[in-house]
Amino acid sequence: MSTEAAGAGATTIYIKGMHCASCVVRVEEALGDVSGVDRVAVNLASESATIQPAAGGVDSAALVAAVRSAGYDVRRPPAEAATEAWEGEEQARERSALLWSAMGALLLGWATFLAMQVNRWAGLNWDRDALFITIFVVATPVLLLSGERIFRAAYKVARYGTSDMNTLIAVGVTAAFGYSLGATFAGEAFEEAGLRRDVFYDTALIIVGFVLLGRYLEARAKRKTSSAIQRLLDLRPAMARVVREGREIEVPAAALQVGDVFVVRPGEKIPTDGEVLAGLSSVDESMLTGESLPVEKGQGERVFGATINGTGALRLRATQVGAETALARITALVEAAQASKAPIQRLADRIAGVFVPVVIAIALTTFLVWWVAGPDPALTIATLNAVAVLVVACPCALGLATPTAVMAGSGRAAQQGVLFRSAEALEALQGVGIVAFDKTGTLTEGRPAVVDVEPLGGWDRAAVLRMAGAAGRDSEHPLARAVAAASPRPLDEAQVDGFEAVPGRGARAIVGGRQVVLGNEAFMRASGCETAAAREPAARMAERGLTPLFVGVDSELAGLIGMGDATKPTARRAIAAVRALGLRTGMLSGDHRVTAEAVAVDLGIDTVAAELLPDEKLAAIGSWQAAGERVAMVGDGINDAPALAQADVGIAMGRGSDVAIESGDVTLVRDDPRGVAQALALSRATMRVTRQNLAWAFIYNLLLIPVAAGIFYPLFEALGSVPGGLTWLLGERGFFEPIVAAVAMMLSSLSVMANSLRLQRLPLDL
Repeated sequence: MSTEAAGAGATTIYIKGMHCASCVVRVEEALGDVSGVDRVAVNLASESATIQPAAGGVDSAALVAAVRSAGYDVRRPPAEAATEAWEGEEQARERSALLWSAMGALLLGWATFLAMQVNRWAGLNWDRDALFITIFVVATPVLLLSGERIFRAAYKVARYGTSDMNTLIAVGVTAAFGYSLGATFAGEAFEEAGLRRDVFYDTALIIVGFVLLGRYLEARAKRKTSSAIQRLLDLRPAMARVVREGREIEVPAAALQVGDVFVVRPGEKIPTDGEVLAGLSSVDESMLTGESLPVEKGQGERVFGATINGTGALRLRATQVGAETALARITALVEAAQASKAPIQRLADRIAGVFVPVVIAIALTTFLVWWVAGPDPALTIATLNAVAVLVVACPCALGLATPTAVMAGSGRAAQQGVLFRSAEALEALQGVGIVAFDKTGTLTEGRPAVVDVEPLGGWDRAAVLRMAGAAGRDSEHPLARAVAAASPRPLDEAQVDGFEAVPGRGARAIVGGRQVVLGNEAFMRASGCETAAAREPAARMAERGLTPLFVGVDSELAGLIGMGDATKPTARRAIAAVRALGLRTGMLSGDHRVTAEAVAVDLGIDTVAAELLPDEKLAAIGSWQAAGERVAMVGDGINDAPALAQADVGIAMGRGSDVAIESGDVTLVRDDPRGVAQALALSRATMRVTRQNLAWAFIYNLLLIPVAAGIFYPLFEALGSVPGGLTWLLGERGFFEPIVAAVAMMLSSLSVMANSLRLQRLPLDL
């Protein structure tokens, strides 16, 4: 089944049956040949393929047919099968096959032991023929039942002239089983040829068992790496309490429509995005933003679906529903990032494209060399060594190395309110050398506020603010409203008459019977106030980037109020955290140079450019890039869009559901610049884990394939024996046991998964 995802017309389909890096290459090749497909990225960990269509579009049915033609099948998207994410049909079959294998191994061991005991106690004098036939009868149905999916998958890909991990396992198990059949039913021919009559039914069965155990454990680990999406989906409340004809009725949350009025009681989850009509409460938004402190919500405030209401009841109007909610958009973005492919994966893909045929060739060469030139029993040794090569070389770890790290890293990022658009963005961010910040709304609050108060003429700070706030409370001017908001007492306590606003200059009013004038210096002088005493403190405020607002009472200057765009409380810590990562910081602002430089000095920013138009911000980033720098740009995602697009990585700041989710390569859901340092730390950690995984996967195969081929035999033959501590691994003669190879293959994949899962515990507190 296909679903729209990942923006820009991309389509994601979910695939079942992929188990290794070779599977990824096969599916990509099949989908890439479909008419209308521009680009394809197949992700093993998420078992998905993201298809970017060309201008004319692509037929979904053709995509499904291509997947099936490669020997695989499609499954439902996680969003449609959320409740079946773990205990679904696919996982139940995996567990069932594992149980069959485990029971079969026990039954085989018990049957062998029982046959030998009966033979001894009853004095039946059974020969090996009878014993071998007994083991064959027990092992064959168990092997067919437990290994059915492996053999069927190998057959399906072979029909289309391809191969994958299932091919290696199936060939290896068939070789061991075939040798055993010959020893069982053609014993005389074996003996006449001077061959050793041994059976390896148990080896074949145990290899399948370890493969199935590995897949079962991988599936559980994959579920953990992709748990971010599941947790987001689980946040959705099932029901909503809607107001209809004056009554509250419960309806499914999915049935809400834009404009519906609904009620949320204390402690309940909010069913969809909306606007507060009545009530006052605090809302826990940590599941979406990573912010631990509840956010106060009152009339006119926005709320987001799946967040948790606090102690107050709220009456709300639905503003977004379904796929338009913040939760749905964030979930889609996380899912798209987890399904995408990092550029670092390309090397692994190129190797995987030829890996299985090369391994089969190595296994065949191993068989021929040991059969022709090996010690007795040559055919037994040749068969077991070839089987060991086939089993140990399965490219599972290679295919899981990058996608599991990306899934775990992007999932951890989502928990902190950091959304990566793609694995490419996740990789690109770790390579930047300079982080450029927009000022207004990014490092500052983006609105005027009272930053400083300088009382004059015997007035105190509170009195100056109280008089100025009362005079400006009826004004629509942003500065006057900011002063009114900072007033230290309720404004309705002051009697205000005769308010008059003078555009471009200020305002005057009668407050408690006294004339109060609020505005610039020229307005003060025109109103009869002497301003000479305020010039020095006004100059100091200007040097700090503040706008001095003069306050006069009854024709006497009462003080100055320094107005500015206050820096966010976390901005200084955010800049320090970025610099602690060894990166340079810059600030690009359209504000006055004095103001911008004052903010830059206060926050510890390395370089600043001010009085820039949007296209000049773009040019500034281009000049850094021309000098060889890789640049990340942090802005609000709207007026900074050109700069975000020009940068190597664009980081868009957001506020809850009005995040500019479509604006940057990285989106910070929380309006907190510390998220930049968190994104950088996550990117670096994810790429570090990815490189570790790939190095392990490559080194593992480079080392163990020669060991499985028997490279140590000549050494230990010369030494006389295998050291006692290594016999469990290399037997008595230095040959890698196929069963040990199966365990090693399983552990290689699980080690990659475990290494990736460390990212989910990455500390990100700043």
